[in-house]
Amino acid sequence: MNIVNLTPHALNMMPTGPAGPVVTIPPSGQVARCAVDRVQVGTVTVDGITVPVNQTRFGKVSDLPDPRPDTIYVVSALVAQAVPERQDVFIVDDAVRDDQGRIIGARALAHI
Repeated sequence: MNIVNLTPHALNMMPTGPAGPVVTIPPSGQVARCAVDRVQVGTVTVDGITVPVNQTRFGKVSDLPDPRPDTIYVVSALVAQAVPERQDVFIVDDAVRDDQGRIIGARALAHI
């Protein structure tokens, strides 16, 4: 199985048991993204500063290759939500965190 990482970060797949190797999947150099459309719908005031309130809509996905045999694509959750019909599109799941709470890897992949 070929795994193509369409995120900007290396993916560290961690063992599910007490020990085992960590498999790092480097970024492919191509990042799948959703188009973003923002419309200001109001404002709020915080400590005397006016902050815009936007309504955000996510649209067409770009840089997601067509399906290929024996290939899966790992993308952001936002991209995966935009293409629920794609059985070859996954997100990382079951995050592993270090002692400071930073994500250092994942134990699984998931469909949206």
